[in-house]
Amino acid sequence: MADLFADFEPAPPEPAAPPDAPLADCLRPASLAEVVGQEHLTGPEGAIGRMVAARRLSSIILWGPPGTGKTTIARLLADAVGLRFASISAVFSGVADLKRVFAEARDHARIGKRTLLFVDEIHRFNRAQQDGFLPFVEDGTVVLVGATTENPSFELNAALLSRAQVLVLHRLGREPLEQLLERAEALLERPLPLTQEARAALVASADGDGRFLLNQAETLFASDLPAPLDPAGLSAFLQRRVAVYDKDREGHYGVISALHKSIRGSDPQAALYYLARMLTAGEEPLYVLRRLTRAAVEDIGLADPQALAQCIAAKEAYDFLGSPEGELAIVQACLYLATAPKSNRVFLAQKTAWSAAKEHGSLSPPKHILGAPTRLMRDLGYGRGYEYDHDAPGAFSGADYWPEEMTPQTFYEPSERGLEKRIGERMAWWAEQREGRASGE
Repeated sequence: MADLFADFEPAPPEPAAPPDAPLADCLRPASLAEVVGQEHLTGPEGAIGRMVAARRLSSIILWGPPGTGKTTIARLLADAVGLRFASISAVFSGVADLKRVFAEARDHARIGKRTLLFVDEIHRFNRAQQDGFLPFVEDGTVVLVGATTENPSFELNAALLSRAQVLVLHRLGREPLEQLLERAEALLERPLPLTQEARAALVASADGDGRFLLNQAETLFASDLPAPLDPAGLSAFLQRRVAVYDKDREGHYGVISALHKSIRGSDPQAALYYLARMLTAGEEPLYVLRRLTRAAVEDIGLADPQALAQCIAAKEAYDFLGSPEGELAIVQACLYLATAPKSNRVFLAQKTAWSAAKEHGSLSPPKHILGAPTRLMRDLGYGRGYEYDHDAPGAFSGADYWPEEMTPQTFYEPSERGLEKRIGERMAWWAEQREGRASGE
C-alpha cells in the first residue's frame, strides 16, 4: 500500500542553472523578496505578500510588460504556499495539453496536493479554451495564475476575470534595472565594460524589460573589449532596441489615446512625443493622419477651421513625399492642432442633432422651403411664400425653417474661443432679427 501513491510524490526542486545557462536564468530570484520592481505586489502590504502571509492563494492574472517577472513570481508563489507547480504556454498548448494538466491536477488533489497552474500568454487561448478553465478553478482543482502582456479586459472572458484577481506589474524603473546589473556583476565577479554614461544608456535602452537588459549585459560580458565603451560605442556594438509598440494590441490604443488627449489638452511637446513614439515604432502614417483629422474636427472645429485644412494638406504632402520626408508634414499638422484654440461645440452639436433626428422621425419640412418642380406640387402649396434671403436686408429673411410639428431647437452653441467668438456674435444678431420679426417689429 505504501507504493500506491508513488507517482504523486512532490516533484524534486529544480536543479541549479547549469554553468552555460543564460545570465537571466542564472540570476532568477530564489524568493519573492528577491524580485525587483514589484514591491507594490510582493511586499508585506501588497496583494501577493498578504496571500503568502495567510498561505491562502486565490487565482490571479499577472498583467504587465515583458521582462517584469511574471513567470518568476508564479513559480515562487507555488513554493511560498506549498503548492505543486505546473505550467503551460498558450502559444504551444492545445486542448489535449489542457486535459492532461487538469487530469494530473485532479489526481494530486485526491492525495491533498493542490496545483498552481501557470499559464503563460493566457490571452492567446480562444474564448472556448478559456471557458474550459472555469470548472477546475471553481472546484479548487487548480489555482490559476495567468500571465499576459495584453489588457485582460479586452482579451479574457468576463467569466474568467470574475474568478481571478488582476494584478498589474510595473515596467522596471532605473533603480530595479541597476540592481539587476549589480547582481550580474557580482555573479561574474567583474564590472560591465561600460563608462557610466554608456551604462545609463544601456539601462534606458531596456525600456523597463529586465530580461532584455540581462541579455544585452551577457553579450557585453562575453566580448573581449579592450576598453570600456562610451554611449556611441555601445550603440554601434549592440543592436538598437525596437520600441515596445504592437500595432494590433493594447499599446497601440494607449499611445494613440495619449496623442489625442495631449492635443486636446494643448500640450504640443507631449503630443509630439507620442507622435514620435508611433512613427518611430513603425505605425502606418496614414492611420496617424486619420486620427489627427478626427482630433481637428472633434476638439478644434470652428474655433479654427484651418486645423482641418492642415490635416488634409499634411495627407496630400505625405502622399507626395512619402517617408521619411513627408513625416515632417504630419509633425506640422500635429503641432498646429496642439496649439490651436480648442472647441468641441461642433462635436456636441452633432450628437444632439443626431439624437433629435432619431427622436422626431421623418417630419416634413415646412412647405414654403420645399421645391415645387410639378404643377401638382405647386397647387399643394409647395414653395409658396418662400423668401429669397439674398433679397432681404442683410441677406437674412428670418424665416422659420423647422417642421411645423417641432419647436426650433439649439444644437450648436459657439464657444468664446477663436473664430467661434465671431460666429457666436453673428448668430446672436440673427437670433435678435428673428425675435424682432416674430414680434412684428
